[in-house]
Formats: sequence, C-alpha cells, structure tokens
Amino acid sequence: MAMLWLIAPWAKGRGISVSVATIDHGLRAEARAEAEFVGRVCSGVGVPHTILEWRDWDGKGNLQGRARAARVSLLVGWAKERGIDALAFGHTMDDQAETVLMRLARGSGVDGLSGMAVERERGGLRWIRPLLSVRREVLREFLRRNGWVWVEDPSNEDEGYERVRVRKALSVLGPLGIDAEGLTTTAKRLSLASDALARFGQKAAKEIATIEAGDVVLEREKFDDLPAETQFRLLADAIRWVGGSVYRPRLNALQDALGSISEGQRSLQGCLLTAKKGTIRISREWQAVKGITSASDHSWDGRWRMDGPHDAPLLVRALGEAGIRQCPGWRTTALPRQTLLSSPAIWNGETLIAAPLAGKPEGWTANVTTDFHDFLVSH
Repeated sequence: MAMLWLIAPWAKGRGISVSVATIDHGLRAEARAEAEFVGRVCSGVGVPHTILEWRDWDGKGNLQGRARAARVSLLVGWAKERGIDALAFGHTMDDQAETVLMRLARGSGVDGLSGMAVERERGGLRWIRPLLSVRREVLREFLRRNGWVWVEDPSNEDEGYERVRVRKALSVLGPLGIDAEGLTTTAKRLSLASDALARFGQKAAKEIATIEAGDVVLEREKFDDLPAETQFRLLADAIRWVGGSVYRPRLNALQDALGSISEGQRSLQGCLLTAKKGTIRISREWQAVKGITSASDHSWDGRWRMDGPHDAPLLVRALGEAGIRQCPGWRTTALPRQTLLSSPAIWNGETLIAAPLAGKPEGWTANVTTDFHDFLVSH
C-alpha cells in the first residue's frame, strides 16, 4: 500500500501510466475482500486495478515456492497483455535481510547472498524494487502519518513459514550486530562480486559455447579448464536458457550432474546433459515438452517460433517418437536423436506436417527467439 501511495503521484507528475495487480492466492477466506479493498483505494486515486487469481495449490510441496512461481507467471502475463514494461515491488530492507539470512541457512553462494536486485530483467520486463533501502517500519509510519490504512496478512505471524521464523530470529540476532542494515550492506558488497563473476562467465561462454538447434554445446576441454565456480555458473545458465526455468538448479544438483556425466547422460530440471566426443551438450528433455502445444503462429516452449504457411488447425508440439519415425532423413541432419525428439514440429491432429530440424521442412523453419549470450548478459 505504501508503494501505491508513493508511486501514483510520482508517475502522474511525469506522465507515466500506472496499473495495479493484486494476487488472490485463494488460501484464506479473507483474501478476496482484501484484494477488493486495494481495488477501492486504487479507484479513489484513478489507478486501474486487477485481481489475479491462483487456484492451483494442491496441498503438496513447498507452498511459498509454488505461490512465488505462480505470482511471476500471473504478473508477467498481466503486464504483457497491457503493454506494461516495468513491475515495481515494495520489498523493504527488512525483506532483503530476511532473504539473505534464509539463503545463508541454505548454503547459498555469492549470487544467492547478493539478495534481491534493485533492478533486473525477467520475462521481457523490468523488475524494480525501489524501497530496498527503506525499513518496513518507516513505510508503516508513512501510512499512519497520512491516515492511510493497510491489511496485515495473518500468515506473517505463522511460524510454519520459514520467512516468519527468520524474521523473529533477526530480532534476537540484532543485539549481536546481525541486523537488517548489516545484512543488506553485505548483500550489496556481494552483488559486486557476483557481477564480476557473471562477466567472467559471459566471456567464457563466448569462447566455449555454441548453439545448435536450440542446444548449448560446450567444448569439454576448455570447460574443464575453467574454475569450478564458472563451470557451475555456465552450466546453470545453459540449463535455464534451454529449459526456460526461472530458478537455477541447486549447487549440489549441479555438482552431482557434472560428477556423473564424464561419459554419459544426466537429466536435470527438464534438460538432458550429455558428455560425448569432447563436448557437453545441454538439450531439452522430451518428457518435459511432450505435453506442450501452441498455435502454429505462437511461441512454443517459451523460446521457439515457427515460420511457414500458418493455418488454424495447425499446432506446434514436440516431434517425439511418433514424429521421428515419419522423418526418414533425420540422420542426415547430424543432430542427436534426443535433440530432435524435443524439437518443435507442425502437426494437424496426429498427422505430422513439418519437422524443420529433422529434415522435413515442407516450407517451415524453426527459430529460437532468444539469444543465449544476450540471456547471460540480462540475467
């Protein structure tokens, strides 16, 4: 609510349009009324407001992690539908300190301990957090002083959530000097180191990584000569780019994967890692895409675009076993079979129309819409 009262007059004075979205996770009976309350406040200051609903929680797994991923997806879709190019969040210094402490407990490296960025690019949008240097209580006092109300989420006191436990632990650690100011200062310093490591990784990628049919192919000898931190960073970014994941694999998962594919194959986060003939290839796993379909003139799997004679009945989906059997010339492409199985193809029902990467173009081409090296720079 403080972000709303701060940004609305700021934007109006600069001719910038503002819209607000509130997400109703459907987890508390009061949530809908609270979202509608935000809508009434927005209406009073002439700001459009939308309630986005999430109803996919099945009671299994990490609730906060699932909810966070859902928020990202809902907000990106909402913003793109409205031509919005930046999303602003009211995360505070306290939120940053809690995030750093949580990541410290998980054994995070330099990137994780850098905390939340003030600004970053994600999903084709700018994500900005202009209040990371402001304490939570300062914002509450700002609201009180102006007679503006807000709603406290009761889950903020539920110690079943890790963040709540960390928040209470910080009040105990404060007298030891481990407080919000100190943790955010550490995060800022580590972000400088993270940026330097990222730049080294980008330079290494230009020298050893090539893109082939949407796969990232790394020269094994040069890869093995890199420092371990750069190896893990490059491998994680390749997996994120190929698999479209928001989050990097955990370090222990990367260590296990590298240790087990000296000559072989490993599945990780919707991707296949294959070590063969002096290379490590990161490709999309067919099992991860076999259920994904899109219209022929729409993006497929978040990064492929098909160009050809579009028609309403035509769909894009992975080539798969049924499709590759209809491409007798697939071996002449010199591409691995696993790469082709997960490659985009044009279908009309169960009839394969075209498979551009598997030697059956039929007037179609398949193009990756994002550049791997640009992805490294923006992430």
